[in-house]
Amino acid sequence: IQYGKWLGGALHGDLGLSPIVHKPVMELLLPKFGNTLILAGASFALAVVGGVTVGLVAAARPQSAIDRTAMNVSLVVGNMPPFWLGLVLIVLFAIDLRWLPSLGMYSSRGPGGLDDLLLHLIMPAVATAAAPGAIIARMTRASLLEILGQDYIKVARSKGLSAREVLGLHELRVAWPPILTIAGLQLGYLLGGAVLTEEVFGWPGLGRQLVSSVIARDVQVVQGAALFIAMSFVIVNLAVDLLNLYLDPRSRPA
Repeated sequence: IQYGKWLGGALHGDLGLSPIVHKPVMELLLPKFGNTLILAGASFALAVVGGVTVGLVAAARPQSAIDRTAMNVSLVVGNMPPFWLGLVLIVLFAIDLRWLPSLGMYSSRGPGGLDDLLLHLIMPAVATAAAPGAIIARMTRASLLEILGQDYIKVARSKGLSAREVLGLHELRVAWPPILTIAGLQLGYLLGGAVLTEEVFGWPGLGRQLVSSVIARDVQVVQGAALFIAMSFVIVNLAVDLLNLYLDPRSRPA
């Protein structure tokens, strides 16, 4: 009965009242989710640009030193725990070199603004994007190498098309669906809240709020955060499926 009442309220945008902070759960979570969107968006952009670029470079010269180096580096980076990588970045760039701030979204004594936000965003975004970027790089390379031996690629090359034209007009058009699928899964993970990264860098996002609510046994906020995370995965996966239908005619119904 309690769950039914909560679900009925959730359908109308009412996730209940937090008994710990005495605020509506929706009012508490929406700003945190917005902060997570900022971090997830920056991390996703870095992961996609870096991962696709590395995958393209590696696939262009298969079994070469560049290919082996790129894949070995992506294997190492992809298995680095984000909290460990975050601590390494803090020690190097915040403590030793003092180039970047280590905590929060804005400096407590600074003027704030976009420049301050971007400075605080660099290290959390890099730490969060490292593992998804490595996964996207490996998927990009595998997808392109699978296509390189196809007959239509050989025909395109025999027509005299340049390597760039073959890559842009033929290879990438077929390779995009699996790359988009794996990228969408990574975005769903990032929107769910990079909990460890937000904890290490003190980023006031949904993941950090979820951890503090679990510690405080704030069930209402935990339920709301779990709903936000689940809806993020569903919406992102739906968007990726629709985009794949648009980009890949083979997956459309006859």
